[in-house]
Amino acid sequence: MTGNLTAGLMLLSAMLASCLGAAPIDPLKFPGAVACTDSTPGGRGGQVLRVTNLDADGPGSLRAAVDAAGARIVVFEVGGVIDLNMKSLGIRKPFITIAGETAPSPGITLIRGSLGIGTNDVIVRHLRVRPGDAGKAKRSGWEPDGISAYSGRAYNILIEHCSVTWAVDENVSTSGSRTAGPGATAHAITIRNCIIAEGLDDSSHKKGRHSKGTLIHDCCQGIAIVGNLYAHNVERNPFFKAHATGVVVNNVIYNPGTRAVQMSWSEREWRVTTRKPANCRISVVGNVLLHGPDTKPSLGLVTRQGDVYLKDNIALDREGKPVAMTQGKQVVVLDKPPIWLEGLKALPAAETLAHVVQQVGARPKDRDAIDQRIITDLKERKGRIIDSQTEVGGYPEQAMTRRPLNVPEEGIEAWLRTFSAQVE
Repeated sequence: MTGNLTAGLMLLSAMLASCLGAAPIDPLKFPGAVACTDSTPGGRGGQVLRVTNLDADGPGSLRAAVDAAGARIVVFEVGGVIDLNMKSLGIRKPFITIAGETAPSPGITLIRGSLGIGTNDVIVRHLRVRPGDAGKAKRSGWEPDGISAYSGRAYNILIEHCSVTWAVDENVSTSGSRTAGPGATAHAITIRNCIIAEGLDDSSHKKGRHSKGTLIHDCCQGIAIVGNLYAHNVERNPFFKAHATGVVVNNVIYNPGTRAVQMSWSEREWRVTTRKPANCRISVVGNVLLHGPDTKPSLGLVTRQGDVYLKDNIALDREGKPVAMTQGKQVVVLDKPPIWLEGLKALPAAETLAHVVQQVGARPKDRDAIDQRIITDLKERKGRIIDSQTEVGGYPEQAMTRRPLNVPEEGIEAWLRTFSAQVE
C-alpha cells in the first residue's frame, strides 16, 4: 500500500471514529428479535466435482458441475475467465457449494452473463461475476443481473466473498412471484463480505439509465446484507420493497448517486392483485455512508417509505460532515429491531471501514486489478459511476492457470478451510 493510500485510510478511519468517540461499543444483541439464518449445509457430504476447464459448457465445465444432481461440492483445478457467451448460468438443483477459493490464482471470473439461483441450500464463495454490456447498444434489452436468487424455491442461500460488478439490471437481487406472498419469493439469504459495484448506468437496459446495487423485491424475507462494499451504484444500495424484511449491517456505501439504503414500493405494481402492499421492516446497524464525486449533495442514509431500526450508523458528505440518517416523511423509525440474524454481532461503525477494506470481495488476499481499483477508489475517495465496462479497462483478460487438487476422502470441510485461509 502506498503512503498516500495509507494516509487516506487513516484519515477516513479517524473521521469515522470521531463521530462515535474512541470507546468500542458492546456487541449488539437483541433478545426476542425474529431471526433469519445463513445456516445451510450447501453441498456438504456430497460428491466432489472438479472444474477442469474454462469452457462455457460441456464436460469438465462449471456449468456441467452446476447442472449435476445431488449434493455436490464444486472445486476448481483451473483459474481464469469463463465467458458465458450471453447464456447465463442457472443453479436449479439444490445442495451445492461452489468453492471458488480452491481455484489457483487469479481465481474464477464469469463474464458476459449472470449467475441465477432458483433452488435451496446453495453456497457460492469467491467468484467474480462481471456481466457487462457484451457490446450491445444502449437500450437494446440486454439486461443481465450479476447474481440473483429467484422464486420461493430459493432459500438457505449464502453468497460470500464474491465480487459482482457491471450488471445491467441489479448487481445482486432477490425476487420471485412477489404478489403471491413470501412463500413464492426468495428468502433466508445472506449476502456477506462482497463487492457490489459499478452497476452500469446508461447502458443496454431497455429502460435506459439503470445503475443498481441490490434489489430485495416485494415479499422477500429474512435477507441479511452484512459487511459488503457498495460502490458507484446510482441507487439500491440496497433497496427493500413491500413486505420485505432483513438486516443491513456493517456495510460501506461509497459514492451512491441518488439513493443509498432505499425503502418503498410501486403502487402500480400492486394493482394486479387483491393483496395490499405494506412497509418493509429492516434493521440498519453499524453502516458507513461516504459521499463521493457522483453523490447527490445532502443525500442521507435511509430514504423514502418503510419501517427501520437504526443504531450506530455513520453518514458523511465529501467534506466529512454528517448528513441525515433518514429522509422522507414516510420513514418510520422503530425503537427495536424487527429482525436480526441469529448469532450476528455487529462491529462498531467506527471499525466498519477498515474491516470492509480488508475483507470484501473474492479472494481479498489475491484481488484482481478490478477489485484493487475499486478499493483504491474508496481509500482515495475517487472513482465514478460508469455506463460501460470499456470505461474502466474492459473485460479482464487472464491466461488460464492450472493446479491439480488432491481431494481427501474425509475431512472435506477442513480441507476447504485451508484454501479460504490462503485467500481471505
